[in-house]
Amino acid sequence: MADHIAARTAAAELAPGARLPAERDLAEEYGVAYLTVRRAARVLREGGLILTVHGKGTFVVDPLPTDEGPQQV
Repeated sequence: MADHIAARTAAAELAPGARLPAERDLAEEYGVAYLTVRRAARVLREGGLILTVHGKGTFVVDPLPTDEGPQQV
């Protein structure tokens, strides 16, 4: 599930800043258990693809991370 959502962000199907459906709605959409959605969200957060704001929801990060490696400052 995490790979599918990551692919949707890479294909611009989920644009930066887009709000993801609630975890329970995603569980129903993908036909998986609620805890599976929570694990996938954790993987996506750790990968820097989504950000969860308590009381607001879960969003695709803006801008999306690139495959160029660490940013030079």
